[in-house]
Amino acid sequence: MKMTSIQMKKKLEERLDENGWRTSFNRDKDTFRVEWEHSGEGITVTVPNVISKWQEKGEKSLDELEEHIREALRVMNENTELSGQEKNVYPVIRAASFPTETENGKKLVYTEHTAETRIYYALDLGKSYQLIDYQKLEEEGWSIDRMKEVASFNARSLEVSLRKDTVYGNDFYFQSLNDGYDASRILNESLLEEMKAECKGELAISIPHQDVIIFADIQNEGGYDILAQMAMKFFAEGLVPVTSLSFLYENGKLEPIFILAQKKPKDKKGDDET
Repeated sequence: MKMTSIQMKKKLEERLDENGWRTSFNRDKDTFRVEWEHSGEGITVTVPNVISKWQEKGEKSLDELEEHIREALRVMNENTELSGQEKNVYPVIRAASFPTETENGKKLVYTEHTAETRIYYALDLGKSYQLIDYQKLEEEGWSIDRMKEVASFNARSLEVSLRKDTVYGNDFYFQSLNDGYDASRILNESLLEEMKAECKGELAISIPHQDVIIFADIQNEGGYDILAQMAMKFFAEGLVPVTSLSFLYENGKLEPIFILAQKKPKDKKGDDET
């Protein structure tokens, strides 16, 4: 039996019926929203995406979504401070289309990363984190440079635990600790240089959602297709998608593979002709 948006709306309403919260359904956009009555701050989900994950994983997908929403709303209602919390400030990777300000108009601190991604900054609160805005920095007397330096140091200190798979002569290394910062490992330059040095071929990296990073030692042309398929699969499954594109890491820079892959056969053909 096919699940309709109205049916899913009712399931979500049953799960998220709490005093102080308000739920709403936008028929035109097919979205469901939960927010605090007193502030209007909340979280919006796209119902067709929720249905798709429910069809794949059943009620478990709604358990995960409910936990994510409850934690996000809890954090929104807390008054947090940066002072004394330096070790809990981290960079987080988001899609380039991610909002640059909160729903109540506070401008978020971010740094441009690639054409596909941006770096935002967060205060870790245990099960979740809160993105840092300019008002928070001003209130506590933090400079942007200080915050970025602290976040960068903490990113380099994150645990690295990679699982290796070999597919058609290409080596793939996965990490998914679900600590909220798996994708942030792409900002650890020493890790990237270490992976590059160990590669037999070319190093490609994928961060399809915030809770996974894939390093690929591409040793033949088929490796690009395999990585693209993996990235698309993870991108569709993630609660916080980042990008389905992967990046080639060369000379300390990240370049989208879809640009370089078109040039690669031409370069190789030219080499053969000389």
